[in-house]
Amino acid sequence: MLAGGIARAQNVELITPDASDDLRRALRSASVSLGRDGGDAQDFVAAARADYRRLLTALYSEGHYGGTISITIDGREAASIPPLEAPSRVSEVRIIVDPGPRYRFGRAEIGPVTSATLLPEAFAPGRIARTDAVRGAARAAIDGWRNEGHARADVARQDVAAIHPETQLDVAIEIDPGPRLTFGELVIEGNEDVRTERVREIAGYPQDRVFSPAEIEAATRRLQRTGTFDSVAFIESEDIGPGDTVPFRLLVDERLPRRIGAGLELSSVDGLNVSAYWLHRNLLGGAERFRIEGEASNVDAGADGIDYRIGATFARPATFKPDIDLETSATLSQINEDLYFLRQLDARLGLVQYIRDDLTYRAALGGLIAREETEDRTRDYALLTLPLEATLEQRDDPLDAKQGFFVNLEITPFAGITGLESGARILADGRAYLSFGAEDRVTLAARAQAGSVLGAGLTTAPADFLFYSGGGGTVRGQPYQSLSLTTQANFGDGPVEFESGGASFLGAQLEARVGVTDTIGVVGFYDIGLVGPEALPSTDDPLHAGAGIGLRYGSPIGPIRLDLATPATGDKAGERLEFYIGIGQAF
Repeated sequence: MLAGGIARAQNVELITPDASDDLRRALRSASVSLGRDGGDAQDFVAAARADYRRLLTALYSEGHYGGTISITIDGREAASIPPLEAPSRVSEVRIIVDPGPRYRFGRAEIGPVTSATLLPEAFAPGRIARTDAVRGAARAAIDGWRNEGHARADVARQDVAAIHPETQLDVAIEIDPGPRLTFGELVIEGNEDVRTERVREIAGYPQDRVFSPAEIEAATRRLQRTGTFDSVAFIESEDIGPGDTVPFRLLVDERLPRRIGAGLELSSVDGLNVSAYWLHRNLLGGAERFRIEGEASNVDAGADGIDYRIGATFARPATFKPDIDLETSATLSQINEDLYFLRQLDARLGLVQYIRDDLTYRAALGGLIAREETEDRTRDYALLTLPLEATLEQRDDPLDAKQGFFVNLEITPFAGITGLESGARILADGRAYLSFGAEDRVTLAARAQAGSVLGAGLTTAPADFLFYSGGGGTVRGQPYQSLSLTTQANFGDGPVEFESGGASFLGAQLEARVGVTDTIGVVGFYDIGLVGPEALPSTDDPLHAGAGIGLRYGSPIGPIRLDLATPATGDKAGERLEFYIGIGQAF
């Protein structure tokens, strides 16, 4: 219909007899005409003429090489309508596609390829002759040679023939590997405040080594990991440089160096919580990160009840090696728990090594001085610590994992300089996820935790090195740190009943997450925790459990979490309700 110069087709129809659902979806997705809802008549003609090639490509993608396509505009074949002689009125567009039979590969040959090249299984005699399989085989062959240093590998010749009587497609592709090349000169552009030599050190650009795309990917990740750059792009030269080399350009765009932030939270458990930080991403011109942060909780509880933490951290990337960062930190804190009051200063100097994208090691040398007060004693002590940590991250999304697993292991040997014995603290945390059903809407998630204090007993270990259970991080539905131990102790004035954490801990959290809509989900969960007096837990150790349900709302920053839980053991089982709110899944 023509109105004010706009022609609107009354009907745009796709007719595909004998087409499969997959093919019909591919044709609809490829067609420009089916997506139009207005425009002048010339636009309709142009869209229809473009659809011939687009629909033919869609047929090839599903293995149909003998199909026919007819597109008519009010009964006239669109291909016969000159572009500048479009009708003034368009009432009907009919797209008729007869896909014909599906073809299979007769010959499916490509070479030469490297010994490590894995060709797609779909590219083989007898398989459906999809064009994606041909392109995938060519990409795999070229990538195989590039991984061996042949940066200019390409398709030299390809023979593709459709044998119509046999409904067969014969494909033969010849690959030219080209010469084996090494990394050539690197030109760095775009950096203004970060020194060029530091950009080069952080990237770890492997000049004069055999070319490998994996090396460029690793260099990109190292620069991105600093947080100093908004964008990082390595541009490979199209020409072969002197001495069979591949020159590169590196383009970086720096972020604003400074950032500040603050937070305010009101909790029925911790009262008013206030936090703030100041961050510099390029303190000394070498992408060094310096962060000062502070946090206070129980602000409305009076001076004696306030918990606070004030800390500063300095990190220098690419120290000694491109994948090793230097970190140093100092933290002054006050912790006011039901069973103890603690003031401490903790300083550390350490290294972080990135073994792979998913595997990180940390090691530090630390010193800690503290004053600890309980109902029965006050003690001052100083420790020398050696915190060691390994993290394996295989989750698809840390805030909302649906597949994969996560493992973290912390081992902290400590030597008592004054006031305490020596020992070690071990804590392991493992998480696993499995999703299934339509669009993976059902996720089963499991978490296991285990901890142990070696060498020091309940009365000699630092109070915050011992283990407690209860609360959102261990057992939901049970009050925070409600599971502890009571033992007999003598601090010089005779035996007393002494409450403390345990020397061992075992915990498990199980969740079933179900996505009701794209943004709303429900969760059912069961948590259990055990605390024991010895370094190795036993079946006689006290335990407690909690269970509940939760609601999840998918937001741009991660799922908003609301969990309602009740004790599943003890005198208050099913009689009290705890609730937890946060961003991201519980684990």
